[in-house]
Amino acid sequence: MNKVETLILKNLLLDEQYVRKTLPFIKAEYFADFLQQRLYEVISKYFTEYNAMPTKEALEIEVESLEGISDDQHSNVVQVIRSLDNEKSDSDWILDTTEKWCKERAIYLALMESIKIAEGNDDKKAPSSIPTILSDALAVSFDNNIGHDYLQDYEERYDFYHTTEEKIPFDLEFFNKITKGGLPNKTLNIALAGTGVGKSLFMCHVASGALLQNKNVLYVTLEMAEERIAERIDENLLNLDNESLNQLPKMMYETKVQKLAAKTQGKLIIKEYPTASAHAGHFRALLNELALKKDFRPDIIFIDYLNICASSRYRAGGNVNSYSYIKSIAEELRGLAVEANVPIVSATQTTRSGFASSDVDLTDTSESFGLPATADLMFALISTEELEQMNQIMVKQLKNRYNDPTVNKRFVVGLDRSKMRLYDVEQSAQDSLTDSGQDADIDSVKEDLSKKFAQLKV
Repeated sequence: MNKVETLILKNLLLDEQYVRKTLPFIKAEYFADFLQQRLYEVISKYFTEYNAMPTKEALEIEVESLEGISDDQHSNVVQVIRSLDNEKSDSDWILDTTEKWCKERAIYLALMESIKIAEGNDDKKAPSSIPTILSDALAVSFDNNIGHDYLQDYEERYDFYHTTEEKIPFDLEFFNKITKGGLPNKTLNIALAGTGVGKSLFMCHVASGALLQNKNVLYVTLEMAEERIAERIDENLLNLDNESLNQLPKMMYETKVQKLAAKTQGKLIIKEYPTASAHAGHFRALLNELALKKDFRPDIIFIDYLNICASSRYRAGGNVNSYSYIKSIAEELRGLAVEANVPIVSATQTTRSGFASSDVDLTDTSESFGLPATADLMFALISTEELEQMNQIMVKQLKNRYNDPTVNKRFVVGLDRSKMRLYDVEQSAQDSLTDSGQDADIDSVKEDLSKKFAQLKV
């Protein structure tokens, strides 16, 4: 039997501090020997139920109730228990040794599972799940943080309250209001809209604004070609409509791009993937490749758009419902945002009923209600004939973890489709919105009340 595994079992019976630090991380399958696996299961179950370490005598009694082992195997387990001596190992050394053993076993088992999947011997998991399996194994470590002690850790909490969170601000007033200054890192932010309303326009505009703030921007497109996204961003940043851009002489175009490059220290990378072919694992690999080849690390990532991504956990076309599939994609993208320490901005479609609605709600999210459950910020982009005539688009907050979603629940922004640009409108444009949660002008309120009282007197 492996000497390290024997030492681990022994210390699980002798050192309570060691047990409490390691038990959450050790898995039965890490033990190569079947009998040691079963013995560990008994020790873990006993400690979980009784909050105490079992004695050797108690272990022998518990082992008698084990199912699925022969009499000879039972005798061997008892022999293993009796062979464990009562000498504790050095605390720091055994902790480091156990952590290293857990890492090595996790990686070994992940490799074996990956080979099985690659050879087509696993009906439940697709080959695209291999990167996630390996990355999870590589991430195995003992985390000493077991929670925030409310009464003891008040200083850390106070410092957190007074730490300015790094955010990427918008160039739109009301979006900054509802997010308290912009998008924080490690978040997933979703725009909900019908076909042709302006999902890609919104993302291209925000990407352009981030670039002008000296930020590195990664724009992943699964719907349009890289050149089409670049064309939209050109229209926004160069202040040209599509016709003028196409007729612009090369020398003038080059001059404009060079002037733009002089205004920012940031970079914008646009990467195209075939529809429904790329998932968080591909995006993670892209981030690594950009860091190695271009020394490029994004400050914000745009994914156009979420519903046509793939999932690394489910096989494409497999027996999985849309709720689980889309929720899985959202969770994987939010996990990528946390891992890369950036905000991710994406979009989703409305349902058929939501497409024609002027009051889109969370229930109008197509395919999966699990998406809004995962997102940190979700808002609807709503267009009507009246708004189009005024060159405006309405924004309605649906979910907001940054601020009170009932404040500025609805607002409008200006829309210039010819230049793929959004802009702030005058406050008067917001006043006509009902259920907006905006502060009303006190003088207009008084005037309305006086008119109503006058009508009552008549």
